[in-house]
Amino acid sequence: MKYKLQLTKKAKNDFRALERDTQKKIAKKLKFYISNNSPLKHAKKLKDNRFGMYRFRIGDYRAIFDIDNQGNITILIILRIKHRRNVYL
Repeated sequence: MKYKLQLTKKAKNDFRALERDTQKKIAKKLKFYISNNSPLKHAKKLKDNRFGMYRFRIGDYRAIFDIDNQGNITILIILRIKHRRNVYL
């Protein structure tokens, strides 16, 4: 199955606010996750889904996301990218 990554406007702003080294680390890890046949095996389902359905852990940062299925293409919609102490506020 093919996976596609999509970032919301807030997630793009979160990403741009990070230091360049952190951006590279997060981008590399997100590419790794979507290149897998089952990226959800690397994700954790969130108990409180008002922030999103799942999260990826990338060092001290979290990428909160939802899933949108469109035919054979699954889109991982990244909602927020923030430090772990701030992401669930």
